[in-house]
Amino acid sequence: MSSRELDAAGIVDPRLRASYERCRALNAEHGKTYYLATLLLAPEKRPYVHALYGFARYADEFVDSFEHPDPDALLRWSDAFLRDWETGRSEDPVYSAAIDTARRWGIPKEHFEAFLGSMAMDITVTEYPTYEDLEKYMYGSAAVIGLQMVPVLEPLAGYEAEAEHCARRLGEAFQLSNFIRDVGEDLQRGRVYLPMEDLHAFGVTRVDLELGIVTRRVRELLAFEVERTRALYRDAEPGIALLHPTSRDCIRTAFELYGGILRAVEDADYDVLTRRVRVPLPRRLRVAGPRLLHAQRVRRTERRWHRLDADAASS
Repeated sequence: MSSRELDAAGIVDPRLRASYERCRALNAEHGKTYYLATLLLAPEKRPYVHALYGFARYADEFVDSFEHPDPDALLRWSDAFLRDWETGRSEDPVYSAAIDTARRWGIPKEHFEAFLGSMAMDITVTEYPTYEDLEKYMYGSAAVIGLQMVPVLEPLAGYEAEAEHCARRLGEAFQLSNFIRDVGEDLQRGRVYLPMEDLHAFGVTRVDLELGIVTRRVRELLAFEVERTRALYRDAEPGIALLHPTSRDCIRTAFELYGGILRAVEDADYDVLTRRVRVPLPRRLRVAGPRLLHAQRVRRTERRWHRLDADAASS
């Protein structure tokens, strides 16, 4: 992270700056799509988004790592975070940046508790009987991530509730996109995130998925999940216009890039059981490049308006 971004964000304490840099590195390493979209934000916002991502990614790794899963460590880590929350300070760099971000932007503790609760579910829950059951998990694993982001993205005055609704839906859409893409990988971890009622409706069993053969029924199941996820994207999309102008290009880019996962799944003929489908880099750059230029123009315009307002106020 450049010193310019940390300076712009008003983060001056050396240890705290190092904490934010740690979170940025986690974002850059593990969340390439998310990281690319974050670059479209105003520099003063980026460290806070990196902190929220870094917190989520670090916690997730305790239960999702193929090499070194450590569920007990997640519980200890969660308890320590909640203790440090009360004091507002921590020696852990990821805690420190997340707590500082929450305090600066008024993000409630309940959002972090809900997230940690869903991560703890991954220790023992290996499948979800109904979509309603999955939604309860996704509230903590995805919806609250959107809710954490809303204050940083600054919704327009009077539209906070609508922006939060859309943020919840967008978080769920991102999560379901990943679930569809990662069916094979999640099976290796012993989990299935597609609701069992959906499998039954299409005549698919968990064993069928474990065999790794993309049959007609598996394709129909995945096509259904893709359309359900697209409905969430449609529900979330109006919320982009409810954000501060300097935040819209970032979220629009993330919206299109994550939505592109669904197209990539279709292009792969729904083969997500034995491979990890990816949105090609050229496609990602075609989405992000023009929006990066537009975001820069918007920020310049906003700065000009601020200068004009300041001049008018002083005259």
